[in-house]
Amino acid sequence: MVAERRLIGFGRSLLTGICALGIVLPATAANQEVNQAYSQAYALYVDLHQHPELSGNEIQTAAKLAGELRGLGYTVTEHVGGTGVVAVLKNGAGRTILLRTELDALPVEEKTGLPYASKVHAKDAAGHDVFVGHMCGHDLHMSALVATAGIMARSKNTWHGTLVLIGQPAEETIGGAEGMIKDGLFTRFPRPDVVLALHVGNELPAGKVGVIPGIYDTSADSLRITIYGKGGHGSAPHTTVDPIVTAARTILALQTIPSREVKPGELAVVTVGYITAGTKNNIIPDQAELGLTVRTYKPEVRKQVLAAITRITNAEAVAAGAPRAPTIDRYEASDAVYNDPALAQRLRATLETALNKDNVILAEPITASEDFSEYVAQGIPGFYLSLGGADPEKYAQAVAAGTHLPSNHSSMFAPDVDPSLHTAITAEVAMLRDLLKAGGNT
Repeated sequence: MVAERRLIGFGRSLLTGICALGIVLPATAANQEVNQAYSQAYALYVDLHQHPELSGNEIQTAAKLAGELRGLGYTVTEHVGGTGVVAVLKNGAGRTILLRTELDALPVEEKTGLPYASKVHAKDAAGHDVFVGHMCGHDLHMSALVATAGIMARSKNTWHGTLVLIGQPAEETIGGAEGMIKDGLFTRFPRPDVVLALHVGNELPAGKVGVIPGIYDTSADSLRITIYGKGGHGSAPHTTVDPIVTAARTILALQTIPSREVKPGELAVVTVGYITAGTKNNIIPDQAELGLTVRTYKPEVRKQVLAAITRITNAEAVAAGAPRAPTIDRYEASDAVYNDPALAQRLRATLETALNKDNVILAEPITASEDFSEYVAQGIPGFYLSLGGADPEKYAQAVAAGTHLPSNHSSMFAPDVDPSLHTAITAEVAMLRDLLKAGGNT
């Protein structure tokens, strides 16, 4: 315990609580580097948290990130794939490693009650005035990346090669990675040998990380279904074809896909997130719109589920006597993130050394999705790390009670910044140094 108490900035009471829960960070020279960078990283975190921007509109966020990295000596290019930022630091011969963070926030009203909670409003893509909040942790990711960038720039004697850091826009709308790639991310800039990223969440307590070899998360498909009917007076339904009733039957029938069509044990999620129809209680409308998200792990299950959605939606319309077939628009799609197993095994050992073996968990795949998979799809080995963000005491209480803490995208999501941010920086520096060390193999 004497060594742990030397850690700067944690505080005695916090350290005691962390150690009691089994989260012990070894005191090393690397930790001293992280502690020295922490205050500036925390200040940047608060600033970013208070000034979130929606996907595709991360103008000030991108400018802040670019300014920080340029000030550290990186060669910075802005406006890559929209508001994307690419920063390059060359340090002799060796591999090229890319570390990615996201820039965007969500159209969610923050209700955490934190003193630095976001109060920002903005116009969304449809022109609606919405609250904006970093309710997915991208502000913490950016702060960690900048601190990591500083440590790497100040310690060039510990590594060799080329470091590429990117700030990616529009992760939440599954378009930012593709946009940066199309704008020459891997042709205008050094092509990486490995791509890295991490994400904070409440699935693990702060201070711990989760390693998931192979499939990390699900593929995601966003569908917009329009069901057509024949409108009329609500008092005379026999003169109409009610699209709301057809939509209701369709919603229920779609739930039989994961429960009755997909092989038990295979993951499939079909969620109808919204239904829009009608303007008045006594008017049967001409159409109804459904918004779906579909999540799967395996490509063959994905194909099966999407085909079943089309079959069931069309069949329900025929059964209702609809005047025309529904339209099904698959307007967003992202493949599952895949962690190269050999790379994951190597970095697991690296993280166990940097964070303490007890703080590195072999975790299970999650059902969230994101577009980091676009980088891996370019034939580049990738590793995506799960970062614990839950207050350790609250996490233990929730586990004991069989309940769940607020998830990402919740209005109440708030990672326990210390030690989450410390852990993120420590993990990133350790992984980069390992992959960029002279003479090692990826």
